[in-house]
Amino acid sequence: MSVMRLLVLGAVRQHGRAHGYQVRNDLEFWGAHEWSTAKPGSIYHALKQMAKQGLLLAHETARSPAGGPPRTEYELTEAGEEAYLDLLRESLRAHDQRIDVLTSAVGCIVDLPRAEAIALLRERVAALEDWKRQVFEHWTPQAAPAEWGHIGEVMLLWVHNADSSAEWTRGLIERLENGAYVMAGEGERSRDVLPDGAENPFR
Repeated sequence: MSVMRLLVLGAVRQHGRAHGYQVRNDLEFWGAHEWSTAKPGSIYHALKQMAKQGLLLAHETARSPAGGPPRTEYELTEAGEEAYLDLLRESLRAHDQRIDVLTSAVGCIVDLPRAEAIALLRERVAALEDWKRQVFEHWTPQAAPAEWGHIGEVMLLWVHNADSSAEWTRGLIERLENGAYVMAGEGERSRDVLPDGAENPFR
């Protein structure tokens, strides 16, 4: 649910007020239906559930000119804003997030002030370095690598993943420090995920 909360709240927040089809279209453009649980049915379910939980405010709009049922538009409540930002912060700082959670957080990182995003990512690097230390101190066999057997590959995998993840995170920190992207409080960003006239490549 944390991935759905982050993605759906972030997509609604991007527009200020959005209906389910807009949220679905945005998330499909991100490819979220491929790398997360954000499938069409689960998106609409999440919108309704979070409205019941007080994280979203639902507005029923007028019937469409084509005669279809009225669409429900959603916007974040104060509790929804707080939940979204808390989840975003935790997803960026933690070293052991699942890849879909981290991917969602990186996709929403511009909703944070630049200095805060950098500080959270530095926490992530420190946590990765600490995890690597723990692997060496507590789980790595004392024998020579050739004597570890295939179980030694587990430790090598953990260390490799920690190193590569830390390297990527340092690169993102450097890009942010050099002014990449328009972060929160730095000016207006387009509310549209798809550029004008662009077709959703996943449709």
